[in-house]
Amino acid sequence: MNWLEEFRTVNLIVESSAETRGVDAFALSLIKAERQIRRLVTHLIYQFPCFGPSDIVRLRETLGSNRHVYFEGFVHGFDALYPRSIKELIGAEHDRLRGRLAEAINNRNKIFHGQLTSRYLTREDLLDYVNDIRLWCRTLAEGALAEFGYDGFARNSFQKSQVPELYKRFKVQQLSVDTYADFIRQHMQRQ
Repeated sequence: MNWLEEFRTVNLIVESSAETRGVDAFALSLIKAERQIRRLVTHLIYQFPCFGPSDIVRLRETLGSNRHVYFEGFVHGFDALYPRSIKELIGAEHDRLRGRLAEAINNRNKIFHGQLTSRYLTREDLLDYVNDIRLWCRTLAEGALAEFGYDGFARNSFQKSQVPELYKRFKVQQLSVDTYADFIRQHMQRQ
């Protein structure tokens, strides 16, 4: 699976004649972006030599038990862990795309809670968000793949990298399942 395959369903929705194709493609695109950043972080965490297949359930439970981690928290967690930031991996379009994602997430939250957005979004507005979310995911996937061999779309983020001793690049060098919860609280959870 790669970013192109991941967005195949979104493309089918966009190309359909469904009345709700704008909001449907918009919501699904955001889910994909949020899942990508989560997978990138969990992939990096799994690179520590103390983690192996027997730790996967506990790692998932540790992250899953914290109900205060959202998209921006995963970005902060990535940046706290890896020496090259998300901004560096995405490149020149980062600031514009990050702003667009923040807007999209805010609008999605309002839509999901049955509230009106202040912009009265049209189908075209929503599809413009879809294009920017897709671009964010693609550039992040390409940057991460070039940097450490995982794009955030492969189904199993709990796999060891082909980059030897990748964890030695990390800003944080001591992590265990027990201290992972602290890392999440300090760097990822919404305050």
